[in-house]
Amino acid sequence: MSRLPATGGRDVHTVRFPVGRPPATVDVLIVGAGPVGLAAATELTARGLRVAVVDRARTATLVRAGAMGHTPRVVEHFRRWGLLQRIREAWTYPPEWNRGTRLVTSLTGHELVPVPRPSFRGPGTPDHAADEALRRPQTVLQQVFLDHLAEHGVSVAGGWELQELAEDTEGVRGGVVDVDSGERRTVRAAYVLGTDGGSSTTRRLAGIDREGDHATEERLRLIVRTGDISDRVGAAPSATNIVFNDRASGFLAAVSTREWRVYAGPYPLGYEPTEDELLEIGRAAFGFDLELDLVSATTFYHATRIATTFRKGRVLLAGDAAHVRTPGGNLGEGIGDVANLGWKLAAVLVGHAPDTLLDSYDQERRPHNWRVADHSLERSRRSQAALVEIRAGGIPDDADLGDEAVRRRAEIGERLRRDHTGGAGVTFDERYDASDVIWYEEGQLASEPGWRPDVYEDDPRPGHRAPDGRIDPHGSTLHDRIGTSFALLVLTEDLTEDRAVEDAFTQEAAARSLPLTVIHLTDPDARAVYGTEYVLVRPDQHVAWRGAVLPDGGARAVLDRVLGRARSGAAVEALGSVPAQRVL
Repeated sequence: MSRLPATGGRDVHTVRFPVGRPPATVDVLIVGAGPVGLAAATELTARGLRVAVVDRARTATLVRAGAMGHTPRVVEHFRRWGLLQRIREAWTYPPEWNRGTRLVTSLTGHELVPVPRPSFRGPGTPDHAADEALRRPQTVLQQVFLDHLAEHGVSVAGGWELQELAEDTEGVRGGVVDVDSGERRTVRAAYVLGTDGGSSTTRRLAGIDREGDHATEERLRLIVRTGDISDRVGAAPSATNIVFNDRASGFLAAVSTREWRVYAGPYPLGYEPTEDELLEIGRAAFGFDLELDLVSATTFYHATRIATTFRKGRVLLAGDAAHVRTPGGNLGEGIGDVANLGWKLAAVLVGHAPDTLLDSYDQERRPHNWRVADHSLERSRRSQAALVEIRAGGIPDDADLGDEAVRRRAEIGERLRRDHTGGAGVTFDERYDASDVIWYEEGQLASEPGWRPDVYEDDPRPGHRAPDGRIDPHGSTLHDRIGTSFALLVLTEDLTEDRAVEDAFTQEAAARSLPLTVIHLTDPDARAVYGTEYVLVRPDQHVAWRGAVLPDGGARAVLDRVLGRARSGAAVEALGSVPAQRVL
């Protein structure tokens, strides 16, 4: 049972994976019990699949926590899984510490680029989403997912290492070994999903290579522990800061009420700084002399390493196993992988779609990950160049309040402001513009504006995230209403007029036993956003087709395309019967 501190939240310093043996037969074997692997288990279990998770480790610890920040797009998935409130309640430092990301000379120093503080009466949500961003350590997500999976009887077993993969026409056999006893077991599954990190054993056993830029330097992510410093920083200090001074740079971010993340470097590859050197950087980030304990130091790189394919036969990759890039929002890409892949695996395993539907996972997610990785690497290079330039021009000591120091800090702030653009495109623009299972409009791909990391506007065209919005006065959103199935949005002005398109989709879906939710939107604003009368939305909240009339072949042709039965531009194939591929 987790111990609750006096201020609320949850103690998640150590998360213990369940002890047990993985089952002999499942639909999907997930290798890796990090947030992405456990999210995948949550997604697939919600779709009725039998899942097992194995991980070589027996525990996960807060002090080696990776991702902390979760974008509104990720929060949309937490909400869809019914776990958002649990995650909200499981904070490790009081939420009132969050004041946005501040650019400062140190925690107790000077703000270089003013950030509006949260307003008690002000607007509370982003323009394009119903939910806020959240900051929670990975261990919070892992514990919430583990509790949820335990309630649903899902097997999660720590201490089991994947050592063998053997595929045949009926499935794949995963050979796993207990790291302590040496006991060997074989898990038979229809598919194996590798979510086992950047050094993925699953990827290696499947023979999947990686490509991208190698790092030329290394950096360290430190976790330092303080005593009670409220006399210097207040009872509610700023939890997320990017520091610029002569000794420290990068994030100084609260992980708990006593632990903070600090960045150190860059260093030459292979360089090992002393503990005293690292603690001195930590003190410089806080801006005053204090007792610090170095709890952990984890090496990371500004580089891009992306798998050459996210699918090889019955083996799939997600999260860091598929793509490692310059830090900053990486976990969100892994959650996006899960949302994209989950409904497709379920559709294949229950017989709604052929195995070839899974090819679209690689088609859609890998180009998206390359876009974000290229942006992240370029952003890190700009930031490093800016830091070198700023340090060369001098950074006044925090205690210097003279006119020249004030002028120089304003100059530094202006220099940083030029480089710190928004990330709305990274957060929301998961456009899929090279997919065989999207029914694109004529001329759409040639006319779309290019992807930009800093710009996002709601776009209802096929391949884009379906624009969200409130649909009733009590707060329900369109994404809430869509739920976990396909959805047909009906936006005709007169709902009593000809309903042939609606009827065609409902009848075709019923003939396939395909879950389909029909949603009638009478709000003129919704019609203005979507720009047409009918919109088919996939279970991952992406638009698959839209139009005022059905194309040649009708609803059957559309669903054939979307479910991978007809390649883009090819003749529509007969529906036929596709046997379910579940392992019995």
